Amino acid sequence: MSGSARPSNDTTHPKPVTEIDAKRWLDVDFPGLEIGVAEYKEGPTGCTVFAFGKTVSLHVDVRGGSPGVIGDGLPVVDAVCFAGGSSYGLEAATGVAAELFARKGYSTQWNDIQLVAGAIIFDYGRRDNAIYPDKELGRAAVRALRPGRFPLGPHGAGCLATAGHGETAEIAGQGGVSRAVGPTRLAVFTVINAYGAIVDRNGDVVRGNRDAESGKRRRSEDIVAQSGAYDPPKLRGRVVTQNTNLTLVVTDQKLDALQLRSIARQVHSSLARAIQPFNTRWDGDILFAISTQKVDNPKLDEVSLAIAASELAWDAALASFDP
Repeated sequence: MSGSARPSNDTTHPKPVTEIDAKRWLDVDFPGLEIGVAEYKEGPTGCTVFAFGKTVSLHVDVRGGSPGVIGDGLPVVDAVCFAGGSSYGLEAATGVAAELFARKGYSTQWNDIQLVAGAIIFDYGRRDNAIYPDKELGRAAVRALRPGRFPLGPHGAGCLATAGHGETAEIAGQGGVSRAVGPTRLAVFTVINAYGAIVDRNGDVVRGNRDAESGKRRRSEDIVAQSGAYDPPKLRGRVVTQNTNLTLVVTDQKLDALQLRSIARQVHSSLARAIQPFNTRWDGDILFAISTQKVDNPKLDEVSLAIAASELAWDAALASFDP
């Protein structure tokens, strides 16, 4: 279908859906964090918004060949928006800012300016339309903000996220996990749209690398050993450049900028255990690390906090797809 004939936001006028019919939900125990999800079923595509009710500290770790990100230079932020739609989906973040602006009574005082960071995945590989998360969808996600609930699987920004590539790809989605480490709270959320496959703690592939003939999933190293290359013989339905993994790490532990950056790098690197291969030039991987600066827990140093968050990141990746 030609670009001019492909259904788009301008021709279909999609309607935001915020009542999400998910098979699995994560109960998130993190005071102050609200989550909103909005989707265009006509895509399908969507966005997932994390809002904190106040300005929080931010560090963004950007890797991969072609990341799509906004606000990655901000030291503080009020909300984070993940979206589909490739670079066009960054418009959803402007909708988030617009709706938060309205909630502030359109105050233009410096301390009331709402700062939004965000990132996108390419989710056009399995659909033949040009619909993307736009400003209206971002606003709808903010209007849907609620504490304590996060839909797992192919919803929000992860509506059409996949693990693996070409004929080996399988639908993945968005995952999340939260826990407490003493008085410190941690939550990790991710959207898996990987060139590589998702691997469990036994080293077995649980999403992606699915052999078209046998139906069995194969380890990346076995594919290389047997065929001499990781790419499948035919790349059907998806070009290898259409990949990005998005991750958000949130803690209430008080951290300075250097500590937050160190944690972001450590956790992002740890995801190479869960996604293999990871951080290739075909992936636009981005991790957002946030501290709400509420808890002073000197017993938990930054390395130990990052170790705990790294395990949660693996769990979040494993929670991203419906069985």
